[in-house]
Amino acid sequence: MNKPTQKRVAILGSTGSIGTQALEVIRANPQHFIVEVLVANSNSELLIKQALEFKPNAVVIVDETKYKEVKDVLFSHDIKVYAGAKALEQIVEMETIDIVLTAIVGYAGLASTINAIKFKKAIALANKETLVVAGDIVTKLAFDNAVNIYPVDSEHSAIFQCLAGEFDNTIEKIYLTASGGPFRGKDKNFLSTVKKEQALKHPNWVMGAKITIDSASLMNKGLEVIEAKWLFSLKPSEIDVIVHPQSIIHSIVQFNDGSMKAQMGLPDMKLPIQYALAYPERIHSDFPRFDFMNFPNLSFEKPDMETFQNLGLAFDALNKGGNMPCVLNAANEVVVEAFLKDKVGFLQMSDVIANTMSKINFIAKPSYDDYVACDKEARLIASSFI
Repeated sequence: MNKPTQKRVAILGSTGSIGTQALEVIRANPQHFIVEVLVANSNSELLIKQALEFKPNAVVIVDETKYKEVKDVLFSHDIKVYAGAKALEQIVEMETIDIVLTAIVGYAGLASTINAIKFKKAIALANKETLVVAGDIVTKLAFDNAVNIYPVDSEHSAIFQCLAGEFDNTIEKIYLTASGGPFRGKDKNFLSTVKKEQALKHPNWVMGAKITIDSASLMNKGLEVIEAKWLFSLKPSEIDVIVHPQSIIHSIVQFNDGSMKAQMGLPDMKLPIQYALAYPERIHSDFPRFDFMNFPNLSFEKPDMETFQNLGLAFDALNKGGNMPCVLNAANEVVVEAFLKDKVGFLQMSDVIANTMSKINFIAKPSYDDYVACDKEARLIASSFI
């Protein structure tokens, strides 16, 4: 039997939730993967620890004030150390990288993802905001450079897996499943008083703070709806959301003959991470296995978009198109940060986003520079409402 070829992986956001779980996957599969590059924003202590274990070719610490600390430790280990946002953008150009896992949270991941595609690196996409903000530019660039984008979000990974062998068949609709988050079934009276500590307690998934708040507000599902449009070339009318509290069915594809395919499994982000990194191969894992007897009932319900307005705002942005998803994302990043600092209430987040969307000039076909300017303007407007 031939020895598997090791893929050389760059992890952008190695100290975050997705990045640390990706390293668990790589640690368990040294015959399949080599860590080539690690990038962290400011967690220098964990970056150093990761670098000493995985011995990458290079690391980047975006926070330039931490550069000396990281370099002093890693210099003697023959690991190159770079710092700053420009280094993050440029590190993906290295010839020795086979696949780039983009796990930086938010708009900050856009420039490096675009540059990786320009240098013809396969993308394992965990940064949904990249496609939310500039899906038209990113997908065209990937097509022009013959670059594959493998989704890491569990829902989009599920759709991708359901489409294996079906790429020539017509999709009638996809259903993205949502757990409903920690506040499923709660009314506005309850939500008017919730604090970040409650919102950060997700019932099923272990995720970073930003995505956990987005899940509680249903904005995460809204961003996933927009991401799905670009990943799978869908119309807004072909995308639906259904609440599935058990998080066992990760998403569903319905074809034009009425047949439906679903991907199932226990809620564990390491599975879609491993699938994206190893594609097209399915490699063995020791992840816990699903037992039907532990889940005798799987339930489904409609999302409450009247109470959780963010999902409706995301559909509005998707239907309008142009720069509106970029505005939605920028305003959301501002309000989530404010909520985590107790500067805005849970329900007020939706009000700020809606007001920001109404104030920005609509651009039907934005350029990359338009997106950059729009992101900046939307953040200023959103901040003024807080």
